[in-house]
Amino acid sequence: MLDDSLEKAAPPQSPDLSRRDVLRLAVAAMPLANSVPSYSIIDPHVHVWKHDPAFPFAQGQRVPERDASPEMLIELMKANGVSKTVIIQVIHYRYDNRYLASVLKQYPQYFQGVCRVDPIDPASPDHLSKHIEEGFRGVRLSPAADAGGDWIAGPLMPPLWSRCEKLKVPMTLLAPMSRIPAIGALIERYPELTVVIDHMADCPVDHPEELEKLIALKRYPRVFVKISHCWSLSKQPYPWRDAQGLVKRLCDSFGPQRLMWATDWPIIENSHAEYRQALTLVRDDMDFLNADDKSWMLSKTVERVWSFN
Repeated sequence: MLDDSLEKAAPPQSPDLSRRDVLRLAVAAMPLANSVPSYSIIDPHVHVWKHDPAFPFAQGQRVPERDASPEMLIELMKANGVSKTVIIQVIHYRYDNRYLASVLKQYPQYFQGVCRVDPIDPASPDHLSKHIEEGFRGVRLSPAADAGGDWIAGPLMPPLWSRCEKLKVPMTLLAPMSRIPAIGALIERYPELTVVIDHMADCPVDHPEELEKLIALKRYPRVFVKISHCWSLSKQPYPWRDAQGLVKRLCDSFGPQRLMWATDWPIIENSHAEYRQALTLVRDDMDFLNADDKSWMLSKTVERVWSFN
């Protein structure tokens, strides 16, 4: 029997329509229950900053004139049905995490945070411990492809990775493909450490063979990959079909349980793409994903790494 609420929602009956026809049309006009996810969508990668003399930017950093405030972010989240977000310390402040710490204290209902520490400072393990005590839930390292990133294979990494493993917080890495083998060697030494590779290691779409370096890490069960930067890697307009090919290979290799979407807001806007497109790409436009795959990539995988419960 149809529920009374459907009868109330039914349009006025036309002489040419039976009561059954009217109710059938009313049901068809209502949104499907499956159109609204039964899980909370969580974005695991954004940045915030604000021009505020109380929180000065690091010397020499090229900072956009506009702010990327947490309030702006919250509005985007609400408009797109995103409930929680992980904020990554932006490079504009380098290793001064005070602004992000203030944001986490102001909006604990929305955010968790990942700090940065100086990879060439021997005291960084102790700095990391302090930041975790302050409420951060992870650390980010960014080894460059040039000689400036050689520290990723240097003697200061084992103490930092060991401390991260001891603290039981994730290590996130923004690294080019050329650095993935060195990262793999560290993962081999610290198998209990959760490691997240950001932005698919920015594998170029015109050199898809490079992705095999990242796929080689699938043998480590605590390695996760962020499905992001399709908008910057692609040479095509939305929905960036060429970059979707990389995502499918990663999904086939790691499984959706170890992949997570991300917007990388507001950096995404630098490529004439939008916050919402990072979401609709996975939710609506990746035809090779089923509903369960999406529930992992949009929510449950993130919760495996950053639990908001």
